[in-house]
Amino acid sequence: MATIRILGIDPGLGCTGYGVLEMDRTTLVYVASGRIRSDEKLPLAERLASILSGLSEVIDSYHPVEVAVEKVFVNVNPQSTLLLGQARGAAICAAVLARLPVAEYTALQVKQSVVGQGHARKEQVQEMVKRLLKLPGHPSPDAADALACAICHAHGGLGALPARGKRVRAGRIS
Repeated sequence: MATIRILGIDPGLGCTGYGVLEMDRTTLVYVASGRIRSDEKLPLAERLASILSGLSEVIDSYHPVEVAVEKVFVNVNPQSTLLLGQARGAAICAAVLARLPVAEYTALQVKQSVVGQGHARKEQVQEMVKRLLKLPGHPSPDAADALACAICHAHGGLGALPARGKRVRAGRIS
């Protein structure tokens, strides 16, 4: 099995986190992470364009072959949920324009895969990402969430619905 480079994305209108890692069989190796900020003073269309162009630059720089994106959760504030969905759409468009396959995971699935429980706190996610990728320090919360999404994808999306014709038994897809 060849090395696979995965881009994880934690979409947000103000700050979109990204994390790139490589998987060689069962070994995960950190490549890069960061965040793309959009200026809240700009019109929505320009903010979405900055997310799209920022992620396009990340894709051009690190050449991932697969992308994992966190799904939007329904918020108490419908306006916030709508804006987050639009940021997520811009992130997915960056991957699609680069002709990369996109996998989607809920926050619950990502946390379950990385921490072992779906209701983990941000600090727990940061700590586990640091440990799993052997990082010298904690990544920012946005970058940690993006790296966690990539880790979840590398682990086969633990908690994700199994592929057609497959079933989950004892936490494994068979």
